[in-house]
Amino acid sequence: MTATLPAAAWTARADLAALVAALDPMHEGLCRWVGGAVRDTLADVPVKDIDMATSLLPEAVITRLAAAGIRAVPTGIAHGTVTAVLGDGPVEVTTLRRDIATDGRHATVAFSSDWHEDAARRDFTINALYADPTTLAITDFFGGLDDLAARRVRFIGDAQARIREDYLRILRYFRFQARFGALPADAEAEHACAALAAGLKGLSRERVGWELIRLLAHPDPAPTLARMADLGVLGQVLPEADPAALPALIATETRAGVAPDALRRLAALLPPDPLLAETVAARLRFSAAQKKRLAVAAARRPDDADDARALAYRLGLADARDRLLLAGADIAPIAGWTVPRFPLKGGAIVARGIHAGPEVARILRQVEQRWIAEGFPDARRVEHLLDEALSSPG
Repeated sequence: MTATLPAAAWTARADLAALVAALDPMHEGLCRWVGGAVRDTLADVPVKDIDMATSLLPEAVITRLAAAGIRAVPTGIAHGTVTAVLGDGPVEVTTLRRDIATDGRHATVAFSSDWHEDAARRDFTINALYADPTTLAITDFFGGLDDLAARRVRFIGDAQARIREDYLRILRYFRFQARFGALPADAEAEHACAALAAGLKGLSRERVGWELIRLLAHPDPAPTLARMADLGVLGQVLPEADPAALPALIATETRAGVAPDALRRLAALLPPDPLLAETVAARLRFSAAQKKRLAVAAARRPDDADDARALAYRLGLADARDRLLLAGADIAPIAGWTVPRFPLKGGAIVARGIHAGPEVARILRQVEQRWIAEGFPDARRVEHLLDEALSSPG
């Protein structure tokens, strides 16, 4: 299939033209755009990262960039990657490679000058598309264009062999299936993922967590998560998950016009158990902030939707939004709402003749609870509530 990359905003970037001129001034075909930028442009989805492949060795890349006044950072020099720091965003420039050895997690590579050889070591056909930076002509060695048009995610070559090179490709397969795939999925790919799912246990938890978060951030990953469970893949990385809980949250997010949020969706997959949520977050090497948010979401209760603003006062707007959405409740009451400050301080109670200590704290709690129940009235009403609290026994 012969094709040309459609013109896009990124293909017209002046700094990219300068990069190409630095690396291939004589237009000898020494470099091509590759991977996500090519695939996403063809699929008409936003392009985030731009990668370039080149037959130049890393040292030559660094030398040519330096001569052109372009800063070069050897971010992955052992694997042939140099990052060109450009005005409108960095570009990873990677020398063509072939795999010498793999162990299911890492690959030992040798540099190559063969474009087909470089394409053959990539994971999926839709990720092995190259575009000439000058003509935008696409090179497609393995039918990636047809697969992209058919919304088919397919491994290059033997699926099980590709997975054994790096077991993370199982999770990558499902992530790309959620974004670019259609049903029925590629039978060989699914069979290979199911057969080799146990290999996921040998991966670092950070890599697994990162893939899960990226998968859950897609518009509707629910069918993919369900399929992962059916194939025995999800149980290897997240045995606590119940995929049946995800569609309801996605439907609520859609009704509310809320953008997909991976961590909230992960909370939906887990039981309402804060300790379990913290265990999962620690296992996946989440940050302290992510761990706390997941635990707060897991502490959800059936009465969360009874008073949205009271919930937001207790938890903060962000955590309350999570809990309301997880409950399938309306978030309109807290949309654009500013959480008020309780206008009463302990000093005001002491000034009314109550000795500082537990009794002051008890009265504060009593008045605050009534203030919340009445919908956060003004300071004058709080004074009346305090009068009533002080005049009541106990």
